[in-house]
Amino acid sequence: AGLRGVTIEVLDVPAMERLGMGALLGVGRGSERPPRLLVVRYRGAGAPEGGPIALVGKGITFDSGGISIKPSANMGNMKMDMSGAAAVVGTTLALARSGAPVNLVAVAALAENMPDGAAIRPGDVLTAMNGKTIEIISTDAEGRLVLADALVWIERNLNPSVVVDVATLTGAVGGALGDDYAGLFSRHDALADQIEAAADVTGEDVWRLPLHPSYAQDTASTIADIKNSGEGGAGAGTGAWFLGEFISRDIPWAHLDIANMAYGGPSDWKPAGSA
Repeated sequence: AGLRGVTIEVLDVPAMERLGMGALLGVGRGSERPPRLLVVRYRGAGAPEGGPIALVGKGITFDSGGISIKPSANMGNMKMDMSGAAAVVGTTLALARSGAPVNLVAVAALAENMPDGAAIRPGDVLTAMNGKTIEIISTDAEGRLVLADALVWIERNLNPSVVVDVATLTGAVGGALGDDYAGLFSRHDALADQIEAAADVTGEDVWRLPLHPSYAQDTASTIADIKNSGEGGAGAGTGAWFLGEFISRDIPWAHLDIANMAYGGPSDWKPAGSA
């Protein structure tokens, strides 16, 4: 707030209810701290014409797992489940402070995932902003729910030139890539190439993983349009596939699963905590 070229918009619960954001609202139902959609716009002097770059981040401020509650061991680390939202808002802050000639919008989908009498349950069906229905298999697959509504909002309101989401989405990505690479998913080769080139320059390593058509069957539901947890071993891939169902295929989009990279112990280049 107060930086040149920056405007901030916050959608509260009534605003999201009017828009039909049933997925994001559903995740926040079990918490006494209500969810929000935070939109930070920055347009620097000399920014190119056309739609903005849209960055969207998963902002689960604490993730207990909800009714599908996590084991108690290391649950305290789930304060880091807002790392994607922190990354995209922090990117905007850095660009605004430097006066970069870019047109950028950061969208943070914010909720706390808690178990409560009002919380969503496995077996429930939520309706996202675009009318797509979602069967809840696990309430601990909540990040894709908040991002689903954020992606729909971005497409309908921003006319973006490109969309990149950043999320601590799955434990499965760590099984695939350890703590050496973030998972990169995209239907758009040119965008994936750009991200890989940027990763090489910055040392924030990524490894591209597939969006296989079989993931559509893995996320198929008998009572809704899609379910929020796939079957089989490709947990990171089915999570990415789910997100891709909430943005048009002609919009360049990429998903970065940073669950294995966002938080951890110290190294030669960073202290313990967030990376």
